[in-house]
Amino acid sequence: MLNQEENSFIEYWEQNRFRKKKVLKQLYVGLPFAVVLIIAIFANFFSGWYKRADMQLRAEEKTLIPVLIGGALLIVAFIVIFSARHRWDLNEQRYNELMARKNRT
Repeated sequence: MLNQEENSFIEYWEQNRFRKKKVLKQLYVGLPFAVVLIIAIFANFFSGWYKRADMQLRAEEKTLIPVLIGGALLIVAFIVIFSARHRWDLNEQRYNELMARKNRT
């Protein structure tokens, strides 16, 4: 026997499971975390606390900035897609477990 919360989750997930799997919806889930992570990385990199890295940045500034921006975009894309797909998989697993328990009783 399922409780009210589990029944409401089953109804919600039956209606929204394919809509939540779309790529554009996945962007909204992980984007804030990815942007905060990139801001922290750039703040750490440009703070100058590590003198050797700061010297490297000043020496190769024209080639290093595009590489950093490209790396940042790749990190954002990976975090956004991974976190959204992981959340979708967890909800799908919960849905399948609840449906199996519902069909068993």
